[in-house]
This record gives sequence, structure tokens and C-alpha cells, in this order.
Amino acid sequence: MVRVALLGSTGSIGTQALDVIARHPGRFEVVALAAGANRDLLAEQAARFGVPADRAVSALDDPSVLAGFAAASDVDVVLNAVVGFAGLPATMAALRAGKRLALANKESLIAGGPVVAKARAEGGGEIVPVDSEHSALYQALRSGRSSEVAALWITASGGPFRGRTRADLESVTVADALNHPTWNMGAKITIDSSTLINKGLEVIEAHELFGVDYDRIKVVVHPQSVIHGMVEFVDGAVIAQLSMPDMRLPIGLALGAPDRLDDPFGAIDWTTLSQLTFSPPDLETFRGLALAYAAGRQGGSAPAVLSGANEIAVEAFLAGRLPWLAIAEIVDEVLQEGSGPADTIEDVLEADRVARDRARSALARRAA
Repeated sequence: MVRVALLGSTGSIGTQALDVIARHPGRFEVVALAAGANRDLLAEQAARFGVPADRAVSALDDPSVLAGFAAASDVDVVLNAVVGFAGLPATMAALRAGKRLALANKESLIAGGPVVAKARAEGGGEIVPVDSEHSALYQALRSGRSSEVAALWITASGGPFRGRTRADLESVTVADALNHPTWNMGAKITIDSSTLINKGLEVIEAHELFGVDYDRIKVVVHPQSVIHGMVEFVDGAVIAQLSMPDMRLPIGLALGAPDRLDDPFGAIDWTTLSQLTFSPPDLETFRGLALAYAAGRQGGSAPAVLSGANEIAVEAFLAGRLPWLAIAEIVDEVLQEGSGPADTIEDVLEADRVARDRARSALARRAA
């Protein structure tokens, strides 16, 4: 029986994870739940899965509680589905305690890459990615040795604004940006998809997860969202992972790794799948991707600055205080002010704090 601590249980990933777990009652046991403000749903989940009240808490804003659940001795797998930088303490705690970390919280790895790598090396923990793209790469990389990898290919649906120009996007609304054509995700991730900064964050995450340099991590727009990631090998062979969009597939793999579960989530009907198309991303209109590549190559705390500034800018857009096009402008402005090292957790926390302060100041200047 695999004992699971689920952090972010009432969100999109969390609820789908519980659906996967419910289908395998003899294989998984939920021993801890943490959620945000949706206390009613949290109580329902605790009752359904038999989680005691002191292990089912509304505590996503309390890093010590999340870290405590992640490091608990009765936990085998920590599924970190917390949104944003707040997931970093749980990521660190799980890896230091030698747990398997099913990671859906990309920001913690992006912002804290060097310190997360150190925690993983010291504690012996394992990261199995939950993001569909990185799960695809994780699966495809089984087909060859790391020395044989020529490139990693991350696919992007293109979001709700694929094919539009900057002029088309000057007056888009929050509702427009939240209308993702393929995936059902939380608000923050959906907005990141619309700006393509999510792909940039995934590029940084792929670098941290798989140790591949940025020149060999590529992004291609694939609107059908059937191919989730590809590995190109030095002999020209390309191994791709294909499935219909269903996050329960990578969630199930992360919970049960290295084994696959026997639920065919995302199975393809090959008699109806008519085409798979690809195109390069528009880096002029969707600047977030280029900004993320630049921050990743700069290294140090630049990815943490990128992530923190983006969170503040997205919050402002969702609140109606910032135009969609200005999200990337705020992030760029904050990055231009520089960054420092990321050798310790304190460095990362300080970089995040400074980035948020800079972003808030930039917003205030725009409003003045």
C-alpha cells in the first residue's frame, strides 16, 4: 500500500489525483490532505478517504504544515499540487526525507532549482513529474541513455490566443484568457498558458529535471495536444508520448512509478484521429517564452525572479488591474533590474521577495 500526502487536494490536479486513487483502493492510501480556502470540499475528501481531522487541513499558506506532511514518516509519496512559489518548502522537505515527490508545482523547482537539486542529492528523494510534458519526457527518456539525447521537445497547445497578433490582443479580457481550448486547469496556470510563459517555465523545469542544456530544449506549437513531449536521439530517432489530454495519466504514473496503472486514461481512437500539426512559437507576440529562456540561461536567482514577478503580474491581470500584454512587460521590467545567487534557500526566498516587491512597484507606477 502506497501512502500518499496530497498537497493542494481541492484544486484541479488534487481532485483528479483523488479520482485516480479512488480507482485503486488496494494500492493507495491517502494519509494527509492540505487545501486552500475550499474547506467544505476538503471535509468531504477527508471523510471519503478516511483522513483524520488533524491530517486534513486548510494550510496552503503555512509552509511549516506543508513541510511537516511532506516529511512525515508514514508518507511514501508526496503529491505537491500547491500553486506557485508556496510549494517550495514541501518540495524541499519531501526530498530531504527521501520521499518520492510527484511534482505538479513547477514554480518550486524553477525558483529553487540549485537548492532543490542539493536537497535531492542529500536526502535521496526522487522527483517524478506530473506536468504532462515532463511526464512525456520522463517516459520517452527510458528509450535511451542520457549521452544519446540530442534534444528534448516540449509541445504547446498555443493557448486560447494561438495565431493572434499583438494588435489582436490589446483588449482581451480575463474570460478570454481563461478559455483554454484543450486543458481544464486552474486560473493561474491557464493564464500562464495564454502568455506562453508556462512553456518557458517548463523549459527551465526540464533543464532542472533532466540535466539537458537550454540549447537542446525546444518548444513547438501542437494545437491537438496529443503529443505531449518528444526525445530526439543522436541517430535521428524521435520517441514521443501520445495520448488524449487527460491529466490522470501522468498523475497515475507519478503515484505508481515506475509501474503503470491499468486505467487507460487518454486512450486514442486511431480511427478518428485525423491529423497532428506543428508550428514554431511566435516569440514576438508571446514574449513570456523568450523571457524564460533568458532567465534560465542567466541562472542563479533569475528563474526565481521570473517566477515571482509573473505571479504578481498574473494576479493583477486576474483582478482587472493590468492588461494582458503588460504581464510580460512587468516580468521583463523586473528581470532587467538584475538578480543574484541561489546557493541557499535564503537566497531563493529573498529573490522571490524582491521580485514581488519590484513587480508591485512597477504596477503602482503604471497606475499613477
